[in-house]
Amino acid sequence: MSKNSFFIRYLESNNSFSNMLQIKVFTFNPFYENTYILYDETNKAVIVDPGCYEREEREELMDFIRKEHLQVTELVNTHCHIDHVLGNEFVKTTFKVPLSIHQKEVAVLKSVQAYAPSYGFAGYQASEPDQFLDPGKVLQVGNEQLKILYVPGHSPGHVVFYHAESKTCIAGDTLFQGSIGRTDLPGGDHGTLLNAIKSVLFTLPEDTIVFPGHGPETSIGAEKEYNPFVGKRAGLR
Repeated sequence: MSKNSFFIRYLESNNSFSNMLQIKVFTFNPFYENTYILYDETNKAVIVDPGCYEREEREELMDFIRKEHLQVTELVNTHCHIDHVLGNEFVKTTFKVPLSIHQKEVAVLKSVQAYAPSYGFAGYQASEPDQFLDPGKVLQVGNEQLKILYVPGHSPGHVVFYHAESKTCIAGDTLFQGSIGRTDLPGGDHGTLLNAIKSVLFTLPEDTIVFPGHGPETSIGAEKEYNPFVGKRAGLR
């Protein structure tokens, strides 16, 4: 998969075509980060973790939004490492929408400006959060609601978004196909992440589809069985 390749997945809620969450994923920047657009039949949309940095990446994002006649209502970050926030300010200013993050991610977001040039992103534009995501509450996408779940360990304020009707989880850098998020960055903690995956993500239905921050989608059931860090074969359940 090239870094600009993409796919679209339609997920039905209650088997009704008039009520469904739609997910568009782009793979952006040298970290091959997954940027998501969530929307429904109202054409209201939320952008999750915009990693678009280059002009071509931003145009690709914009082209899809224009083509689908979407109205972007909010920008959210699962967490605020550099690869997930490179397009924050672009999205905020282009669509005039608020940025929502977990309060524990404020320091993580602020630190990006200091180290971005050393990663080759000298043109990074810093962004400020406008409101905070509260675990247990919901992220509204048109008529659809995704529950906000707190899954720290990769970063101190990492959250994921779970859509119960379609059994879909936008998981950021918590759980991957056959892996988990790294925990050697500032604010990371390996034990915290393992515990959060098992106590939060692994309580979701096993047929829940996990859309991660990098790489292909997987399922809760597959990772409970085969994941070498948190699955049955790791002896951690």
